[in-house]
Amino acid sequence: MKKINKYGSIALLTITVVVFTGCSDQFLEDKKLYGSFNGTTIYENYESADNRIAYLYYIMLPSATGGSDLTGSMGDMPSTGTSDQYSKCTEEYGGISGLMNPNSPLDYETVTDYFNLDNNYSPWVRIRECNDMIEGVIGSESLTEHQKQLLLGQAFFFRAWRYYLMVMMYGGVPIIDNVQNPIIGDSEGIHLVVPRSSTKECIDFICKDLQTAADYLPARWESENKNFGRITSGAALALKGRVELLYASPLFNRADDVTRWETAYQTNLAAVKKLEEGNFGLAYENNSGKNAAGWGKIFSDYIGSEGGGGTVSEAVLVTLYNNVSPAEHLQLEKWNGWEHSLRPANAGGGGGMTPTAEMVDLFPMADGKKPNDMNGSYDYNQELFFLNRDPRFYRTFAFPGVEWKFDSDDLKSFGEKGQLPYGINGYTTGNNYKLWNYCWYDNVDDRNSNSKSGYAADCLGTKNTGIYLRKRTDDLALNSNPLYIFEKTSGNGFRQSAAPYMEIRFAEVLLNYAEAACGANHFDEAVNALKRIRKRVGYTDNCGLDPAIFNDRAKLFEAILYERQIELAYEGKRFHDVRRWMLFDGGVGQEALKSTWKLTGFNGNTCNYLGVEPLNGQRRHRIEVYAKNFIAAKSNNVYKEDKTINETYDELWNKRPTALSLTEDITCTESADDEITYADAKVKALAQFYQEHFKRKNLSTDGNDETILPTFKPYYYILGFKKNAMQNNVSLEQNIGWGDYWRGGADGTFDPLAE
Repeated sequence: MKKINKYGSIALLTITVVVFTGCSDQFLEDKKLYGSFNGTTIYENYESADNRIAYLYYIMLPSATGGSDLTGSMGDMPSTGTSDQYSKCTEEYGGISGLMNPNSPLDYETVTDYFNLDNNYSPWVRIRECNDMIEGVIGSESLTEHQKQLLLGQAFFFRAWRYYLMVMMYGGVPIIDNVQNPIIGDSEGIHLVVPRSSTKECIDFICKDLQTAADYLPARWESENKNFGRITSGAALALKGRVELLYASPLFNRADDVTRWETAYQTNLAAVKKLEEGNFGLAYENNSGKNAAGWGKIFSDYIGSEGGGGTVSEAVLVTLYNNVSPAEHLQLEKWNGWEHSLRPANAGGGGGMTPTAEMVDLFPMADGKKPNDMNGSYDYNQELFFLNRDPRFYRTFAFPGVEWKFDSDDLKSFGEKGQLPYGINGYTTGNNYKLWNYCWYDNVDDRNSNSKSGYAADCLGTKNTGIYLRKRTDDLALNSNPLYIFEKTSGNGFRQSAAPYMEIRFAEVLLNYAEAACGANHFDEAVNALKRIRKRVGYTDNCGLDPAIFNDRAKLFEAILYERQIELAYEGKRFHDVRRWMLFDGGVGQEALKSTWKLTGFNGNTCNYLGVEPLNGQRRHRIEVYAKNFIAAKSNNVYKEDKTINETYDELWNKRPTALSLTEDITCTESADDEITYADAKVKALAQFYQEHFKRKNLSTDGNDETILPTFKPYYYILGFKKNAMQNNVSLEQNIGWGDYWRGGADGTFDPLAE
């Protein structure tokens, strides 16, 4: 086996660490410079060693918003649901991702480097920090055995987390389990050379670390007020279950080896039990509220219990954010920018996020069935897309004619004079904000073109995104004490938000358990886990599930993956689900890369096996709702200082019905003679307003060139190393399917699927 010269940054004698404290004393909520500790004495007492652990949390926890490119925040790779290059590969967002552009295929010159990043957040720097922590704690002569276990459990978890992220993308990588330091006389660093391990060896290493963490850590920490956010034994088992699920999935399990599924099943079952032992669970499980109000609230709760501060929490692995200014030179990520990204421009937000029409049309109906399911109780009308939908629909999307309240006082001084639709047809505070994001056209040709957008109402102008993404927003109607500070005078809007980000929440653990149980043929357990997810948002009895899933493994797998699409939408999970199930092309292109990579399980094609369409070649669109009976010259709705309309008059503003507060029953029934009965008068009024005045238009978001169809290449499923990684590591073996820099671009030789 070829070898790799892999080294991280040289350990400093003096280590700067941060401690996470604050006015509420919640762990990790506030980040402040604590001080410096001598590298030889930091592990002499628990307090200083625990501060060292706090630094691991800082450099290891994922970001709530990720980044705009493939690298994400601080060189980390999780897609966290922003309109990033990962999410653009799925149904969630439109656009041509760098991973989907057929006219610009990736190679070792252009692929993103997650392996050898040249910064302080390189994976190897992070792993070195963990190794330093582990060696320092083990070598301490003053820490008690209990203290050592608490510290080591957290360090082992983070080392496993970092390795999992790399293995997920590359397969096997070099395993460095000690602090490597240069040796005088070894100018070439021969003693630092470590070979690339197999994927299985890496999976075993990761799982061993996580099992150790689970053995060492409590199910729930004492002094929850101070320690919320720390890694628990349940979190360690949850990540272990995710890792084993990845290894059991078609990407790495081409022969559908059931023993891998069984291993993942046992671990995820243990994770569920351990988390429940620690009083983790589905928040608001027995108090769903109207239109999944409880479910919508969990994303702005620190401790999401029905009592509003009790002991049952959804958050298994959570990143918390600051409420006070940190030391500037630390460049800490002070605020969660998600809230600002979601909010419309006329509310002081960043302009909003745009879900695809495909995602809007994908959500179940109110009976749990897919839209247009012949066995369903409701017909799906795309023009009235908001009627009769899954309760989670209303907490995931915002559409014309809904309230979307936020915490602010008088808005009349916000921005330039007259730039907010206050007064006669708008709002004066965030508490009475109503979203009316419909459009006009000034000519019929533009209105009929799928590449031309109209002029939006209520000063949204060209910043109208169509339907808005609403999920994970800190909605004033749900949370009377929002975690953001709205800044109307500075123009920062919602940027100052301390809302937490859940990388792993209990619902995902249940879904991981369900999927592994299905793979291991424990169908009843898988179905019951699915029902539990759906019952939390208000479903009853069979929860709209197809009875066939009780006896059909493929249909049950598909139902679980579909539920993941809905429950975990815009949480950064879909791309990795699509990738591990090879749903871009069903995995049919693998044999061309290497004959042994052919799918021998799953009927040789995962898409056919599940009964779903491959994502390759599917366009994505955004929904625009436009006024069909009014054509205006331009509809910017700019107001004069005296609040009279300066330019085009909105002929619809005084015809608008009462906006929905989402406390309404948004359902209707249709009789045999086509008579429609609405459950709520406000819903009826809005539906009639839509029918009389609006049309839906689907605008392409993947470009106007019909020859460019999103295409994820077969060799992208397991990424290759970038040129600079190979340059810095002369003997690094390249993955099969990718060019090897040191071999003149010849095909790589490392087999990520080899045992």
